[in-house]
Amino acid sequence: MAYTESNMLPLGTIAPDFELPDPVTGKNLRLHDIPPGRAMVVMFLCNHCPYVLYVNPEIVRVVHDYTPQGVSFVGISSNDVEAHPEDAPDKMAEHAHSAGYKFPYLYDETQEVARAYDAACTPDFYVFDSERRLVYRGQLDASRPKRNPVESTGEDLRAALDAVISGQPVSLVQRPSGGCNIKWKSY
Repeated sequence: MAYTESNMLPLGTIAPDFELPDPVTGKNLRLHDIPPGRAMVVMFLCNHCPYVLYVNPEIVRVVHDYTPQGVSFVGISSNDVEAHPEDAPDKMAEHAHSAGYKFPYLYDETQEVARAYDAACTPDFYVFDSERRLVYRGQLDASRPKRNPVESTGEDLRAALDAVISGQPVSLVQRPSGGCNIKWKSY
């Protein structure tokens, strides 16, 4: 597995708009269909990445803990499914169900959304405030399979969400996420 780190989109960036299909519901979802609430978390994920699989239980716990506090979540898979059929939309619906995802898990076939967010790896996390301005980007926590196989706590993402919810500034000390590179199409 090739290890890649986040590109760290500039803080203050307005959330790039998108309209993507949700293989779970069969409907398209736009960014503006997601309630802004206190914060919105955009996560670049995929079905097969060992880094995503390693932290999936903590992602589910974070969603469970913060959705009632007014935080919206959306997952996006941007991998080239011709090269990686295990990430195809029909498999995404199965994966979302088995992983316990309680958030939209969208398919970015053209990879335009991943490029707009400057996403580089899976998992990759972005937190936007109620005005859809980027206040955090980077890792869920320091856990990594094989590299740092400690229990995933979500401490970095949780700290950012706690700050936004309490009206405090998010720490500027933000560490890049790390995982599998997004599987880009070759044109």
